Amino acid sequence: MSKQETVNRRDFLQMTAMATVGAKLALNSVPAMAQPKGQRPTNAGDVTVLNPQNRVPMSFIIDDSTCLVNMAHFGIPHFATAWPDRYKQDWRSLPREIPDSFVRKFGQWCREHNVKGKYSIVPYPACVGWMDRCLPGWSQKELDDSLKLIRDFMLGDWDIHPEMISHTWVINTKTGRPYPERTGYYIENAGWSQDKSADQLTDYMAYALRILKNVGLPCEGITTPGGFGGQNRENLAKATLESCRDVFDAEIPHYFRDLFTDERSVAPLVQYASGLDGDNPKCVVSIIGCTGDWFGGWDGLNPGSVDKFITQDLKGGRLPQVIDKGEPAILVCHWPGIYYNGEEIGFNIFKEVVRRTTARYDNLLWMKLSEIARYWAARELTQISKQGRRITFDAPFATTRFTVRTKAEPTAAPTQTIGAQRTQLRRVSAPLQLQSQTWHAEGPQVTACFDLPKGKSTLDL
Repeated sequence: MSKQETVNRRDFLQMTAMATVGAKLALNSVPAMAQPKGQRPTNAGDVTVLNPQNRVPMSFIIDDSTCLVNMAHFGIPHFATAWPDRYKQDWRSLPREIPDSFVRKFGQWCREHNVKGKYSIVPYPACVGWMDRCLPGWSQKELDDSLKLIRDFMLGDWDIHPEMISHTWVINTKTGRPYPERTGYYIENAGWSQDKSADQLTDYMAYALRILKNVGLPCEGITTPGGFGGQNRENLAKATLESCRDVFDAEIPHYFRDLFTDERSVAPLVQYASGLDGDNPKCVVSIIGCTGDWFGGWDGLNPGSVDKFITQDLKGGRLPQVIDKGEPAILVCHWPGIYYNGEEIGFNIFKEVVRRTTARYDNLLWMKLSEIARYWAARELTQISKQGRRITFDAPFATTRFTVRTKAEPTAAPTQTIGAQRTQLRRVSAPLQLQSQTWHAEGPQVTACFDLPKGKSTLDL
């Protein structure tokens, strides 16, 4: 795709508000619509919840990935059928497969550098075959081995999301076949999802989730392909909440739909919180990316640039803008561009981004999207009160590394009490040494980091 074609596609997406067909690069131009936050507690004014371990969360979102199938090779013909004037590139020149050897190589490097994030598994990629049945063009053993690699190796560091069902044609969930119409409306990225009820979207998402459940891949969240639900956000959020709870009993469902590369906040949005005082609290978390795909694109045709993320002098680029504000720095890419036709150009860009970011900052914490969603839910929905030197927490959701700061002259180590169990926190000499069950004092302020349980607990200073 030429540069001019890319610009035209972005203009088209802005005009139609259907976001992107195959990529999310135009999502930063689509304004986020306000959605109900639901219940919120009233908290003590002098207790501030900080980021986990007082660090800045980072994460890496990988879209358009699945087992073996290169979504660019098989997806572009579908997009070209729906929009014949927009997709002229030679998709046959793209590799049909992104091999498991590359998945393992990538995953191993990320593990060695503590990188975590989200990795999509499209359940019925471009209608080639089903993850829980067969994948024509590959043997059953190849598909089984690929799924085993995801289960046994990747799951440790990556959340798994479906990216709807096919990422191309909309599937009739009653028949398991694509609708017969071959127009843009029936591409998952575009029109079909914009006028469906929450129940209809729940049915569609649950269909995708059940396929991954059949092959032993747990999911706490969903990724929208391109513009899916962009003009139907309330129903999209509700459907994510209901489908993830129904199929996987996920306590805190989350979804990735938006990315912003301008001045807007990229902090997660905790939505539709309810039942905080009962036994069945609910919420759904919208995770927001902070970069475009500046690695290799969704089609593996246009190499990216390290400098868009962080410049060589470590001062410029998008990531310093976000990290310096203390908001989660969540990078976004598409798997065909990371592999980049076997040349691994996107992968090499990512490695340099990690190197530069690590050289600039020593206060980063790589987390999976589910971990970020859980922390933000606990951060916003926990009732916190303070009386004297005692802080009381009433949390609808547990989380690790919960970090708070308050005014208090340190006289002894803070003690956490959960029921009859009392645990004394260990003092550390610097803020960046904070980890679970530790505390740090600086002037008249105490910062404590601890595992927050569900329900009531106290912290005595």
